[in-house]
Amino acid sequence: MSETKPVAGPIGLAMRAVWGLSQAAAIIAAGLVAAMTLHILLEIVLRLLDRSTFVLDEMVGYAVAGATFLSLGYAFEHGALVRVGLLIDRFADRPRRLIEALCGLLTCAIAAGIAQVIAKTALRSFERGRTSSSIAEIPLWIPEAICAIGLGIFALQVAAYVLRQLLGLPGPVAAPAQPSDL
Repeated sequence: MSETKPVAGPIGLAMRAVWGLSQAAAIIAAGLVAAMTLHILLEIVLRLLDRSTFVLDEMVGYAVAGATFLSLGYAFEHGALVRVGLLIDRFADRPRRLIEALCGLLTCAIAAGIAQVIAKTALRSFERGRTSSSIAEIPLWIPEAICAIGLGIFALQVAAYVLRQLLGLPGPVAAPAQPSDL
């Protein structure tokens, strides 16, 4: 996707910072997917040798959750999340942007609320020293914090989107093609 002209001033700086966070989180998510793939390959080789790490299921589960949550902001900005636009696509530009902003505010509030709950759970797990029940004894605050961070970044990305809708500003990436554009 091609980059659009950046917005100047403090609003532009904040939007670029949020986009940078989303990109960094997406890179970490890709790293988690790569690590998960390598762990699966290692497990295959070990099982051929009648051995095992005994933690594949747990590690893959944490990696899938982490990659999913960390990539939300990036996927949202690229239009890669599922959207149903049957009704909203029928509106003219200005009312559509206002409806998009309202939907974005609701999404942002829900994502931020869930992130806060997960962050509190991670803090409680940290304070209590809770670990997984496997032989790896992974501190549970780590995967919980990763999920909370991913949702927080997603909420920030949606907030930036709402601001762009209200101010009529361009996003950091070109808008995805709409079915009517094809």
